[in-house]
Amino acid sequence: MSTADQSEPEERPDPFSRRREVAATSARSLLMTVLGEVVLPAGRPVWTQTVVDVLGLVGVEEKSARQALARTAADGMLTSERVGRRVRWDLSPWGHGLLTEGAARIYAHGRARPAWDGRWLVVVASVPEQQRARRHRLRTRLAWAGLGSPAAGMWVSTDTGRLAEVREVLAEIDPADAHVITGEYEGGLSSTELAARAWDLGDLAARYDDFVARFAELSPATDAEVLAAQVRLVDAWRRFPFLDPGLPDDLLPDAWVGHRAAEVFHGRHAEWAPGAMRAAGALGLECPSPTGSRSSSR
Repeated sequence: MSTADQSEPEERPDPFSRRREVAATSARSLLMTVLGEVVLPAGRPVWTQTVVDVLGLVGVEEKSARQALARTAADGMLTSERVGRRVRWDLSPWGHGLLTEGAARIYAHGRARPAWDGRWLVVVASVPEQQRARRHRLRTRLAWAGLGSPAAGMWVSTDTGRLAEVREVLAEIDPADAHVITGEYEGGLSSTELAARAWDLGDLAARYDDFVARFAELSPATDAEVLAAQVRLVDAWRRFPFLDPGLPDDLLPDAWVGHRAAEVFHGRHAEWAPGAMRAAGALGLECPSPTGSRSSSR
């Protein structure tokens, strides 16, 4: 038995880049979803062919599936091990941490939030224009933390509880100049107007409408179809924590479609879990049960 090179790149790409999170579904995107939805909870390696078979259920060709595995491993998220003529893949410690963080955010998104106290978290930071990669990372990481930008060099959030996360981002990116403030907004705009400037709520509502139209009435018949639907459901939903800042109802339009979308996601995810688990087991891939137990795999 030989072990493939498991070294991680010195500078890892940001797996939560805005381009990747909001882009159209791809083999890489679907692989990330399978890793987070099934492989992460199982806690053990998975064979190449099993991943190829699962991705095949959602229309990914074998060549594309294998390329997605190789590229994800090159990013440092996966390690490979050859056993005879077969290869199995496991999450690296870094990949495990990233997917754990992402899964927590994905499955918590859309749940009830506490009442807003009217206080804002405000970040003012600057990175020199010539340091484009650092500027991009700052924007990306603050957006993933739920902050919006109403003006150049300024980011805001209604969730002051994200202060610690913001401090971590600033410590990592180390912008040339940064200030963090929490408190009530006393500017010339209303809080609703400030939110509308910081986030494109019209575009977000359209995305939620599309999600509801796609999944609310979907009724897969076989277990394999259920697993495919579950993967597509999570793959579509996992973009929303990046796009949706989780604003309090006071700052949202009336009859906010995001609430309906959350009902669809959490309801369908729970309803489809048993069938998805059976189909995953039949393909040799462990899938978490609705009660959190794990099925065996060959």
